[in-house]
Amino acid sequence: MNSAECLVTCLENENTRFVFGLPGEETLALYEALRESPIRVVTCRHEQGAAFMADVHGRLTGQPGVCVSTLGPGATNLITGVADADLDRAPLVAITGQASLDRTHKESHQYLDLVALFRPITKWNAQIKRGEVVPEMVRHAFREAALEKPGATHLDLPEDVADAPVRADATPLPSQPLPRPEPPMPELEQAADFLSRSRNALILAGNGVIRAGASDALRYFARSLNIPVAHTFMAKGVFPYNDPLAIMTAGIQARDYVACGFEAADAIVCVGYDATEYAPKSWNPNREKPILHIAQTPAELDSHYTTEVEVVGDLESALNYLAEAVAPRADNIIPQLHDPVMRELRAHNEDTSVPFKPQRVLWDLHRVLDPRDIVVSDVGAHKVWVARMFPSSVPNTCLISNGFASMGIALPGAIAAKLTRPERRVVAVAGDGGALMNIQELETAVRLGTPFVLLVFADGMYGLIEWKQQRRYGHSTEVGFGNPDWVRLAESFGALGARVTTSEELRPALQWAVDQDRPVILEVPIDARENLKLTEQLGELVCPI
Repeated sequence: MNSAECLVTCLENENTRFVFGLPGEETLALYEALRESPIRVVTCRHEQGAAFMADVHGRLTGQPGVCVSTLGPGATNLITGVADADLDRAPLVAITGQASLDRTHKESHQYLDLVALFRPITKWNAQIKRGEVVPEMVRHAFREAALEKPGATHLDLPEDVADAPVRADATPLPSQPLPRPEPPMPELEQAADFLSRSRNALILAGNGVIRAGASDALRYFARSLNIPVAHTFMAKGVFPYNDPLAIMTAGIQARDYVACGFEAADAIVCVGYDATEYAPKSWNPNREKPILHIAQTPAELDSHYTTEVEVVGDLESALNYLAEAVAPRADNIIPQLHDPVMRELRAHNEDTSVPFKPQRVLWDLHRVLDPRDIVVSDVGAHKVWVARMFPSSVPNTCLISNGFASMGIALPGAIAAKLTRPERRVVAVAGDGGALMNIQELETAVRLGTPFVLLVFADGMYGLIEWKQQRRYGHSTEVGFGNPDWVRLAESFGALGARVTTSEELRPALQWAVDQDRPVILEVPIDARENLKLTEQLGELVCPI
C-alpha cells in the first residue's frame, strides 16, 4: 500500500461519503486509490465549487466534508470555499496535491507553500512528509474540523510521498465520539439566578444550537420560561417562525422589530451565539445589557460582549436544567412583537406588481415547499430578504453564509444539499451577480442527475452594494451589468429554464420548477427599489412595545 491508498483507507474509516474536487497531475496516485473506493468522487468544474460543496455537506451533516485539488492554482482556487467553511463553522477537510519534496526548497513550477497559505483560513493544517503518519494526521484533521467551534483543516500531500510505500501497520486510527462535557453546576445555579432576576429577557440563538442538535431543548427552555426568541441569519429554523414567542431574525443592518426587542430587554440570553454571525456592537451598542452566555465554548472577548454569567458545556443539558429550575415570567412584554413581525411576513403576499417585490417571491416559495425542504441562499441583497422574510421552522433548512459571506456559494451548495439529502427538494436563491460566479457547476448537476432549482433574482446590478451606496451617498456607481438569456443558458447545459413575466405565473412556475427531475433555472425580475424602501420604512419604525 502506498501513502495515497493509506489516506483513502483512512477517509473510508472516517465514513466519508463524498470527495469533491478536480484531478491533477500531482494527485494521480490519490485519484487512482479513490477509483477502487466506495467513496463517491464528485468531479467539479472549478475548485471553488468543490470547496463550497464540501462546506455545505459539512454544515448539513456535522461530519467534515472533503474537497481535493492539485497544487498551485488548483489549491488557490479552493481558498474562498475553505475560508467560508472556517468562518461559517462548517467542518471541512481540504486535501491538496503538492510538488515532490525534492523541489520544495527552491523556485519550482506551480509550487507554493500551501501550509503557509492555508494557515489563516484553517483551524489546523500540515504537510504529510512520511506515509506512516497518514493515519494519525487524517484522524487529527477530521477531529479538529468537527470540534467546537467547527471549521476547516488542510492536509498537503507531495506527489512523491503519495507514491511511496508505507508499512503494513499504518492502519486507520479509531474515531472517538466528540466530547460533550456537562455544564458545571455552579455555573447553572448562577444562570438560574440571573434568569430569575430578569423581567423581560430575550434569547439570541445562534448556529451553535443547530450544531449541537439542541433545537428541541431551546424550544422547551423558551416556552417553559416565556422568553421570546430572536435568531441569527445562520440559525433560521432553530425556533418556529409562527410560534408566539418568535420575533424572527436578528442581523439586519437597520433598526427592525428585533431591535425593539433588544432595546426593551433587561437581559440577553445568548445560546450557541457566535460573534461572526452578528456583531455584539450592533445589538448592545451602549454595553449596558446583562448577558448570559450558554455555549459549548467560552465567550469570545469583545468590549460589547461582557458576560455576567457563562455556562459552558452541553447545550441540551444546560437548557433542560434551566427550564426546570427557573419560574416563567408571565409579564414579559417582548412577545408582543410577534404579531407585527407576522403581519410584515404576509404584507405583500397578494402584490401583483412586476418586477416582483422580493417579499412576494419568498412567500410564494415558502408556500410551495415542504418545511423540511432546503433553501440555500447566495450572498447579496436577496440574502437580507431571505433572512428577514423567508419563514423557517426546521433547523438546517435555510442555509445562509453569514460568517465569511461569500457570493457564489448557492449553486454548488445546492448540489451538495441534494446529494446529502436526496429525499428533499432544494432551491438555491441567488442574485444575478452571484448566480454566474459558479454557473459552470450546472454542468456538474446535470451530469450527476441532481435536480434543484436555481431561483435567480434578476435586477441587473450588485444590489447590496447599490443599496449601501444609495444610503450613504444618494447615488450609486459601477454596480450595473448585463445578463445572459437565463433560459437559453440553462438549456445549453442540458437543464431546464423558465422566466416569470406575470404575477399570475409566479406560484405555478415555482411549483413546476420544484417538481422537476432535472436542474432548473427560474428567472424572476426583482424590483430593487424595495431595498431602499425597506431602509426608509425601518428608519421610521416606532416600536410597538
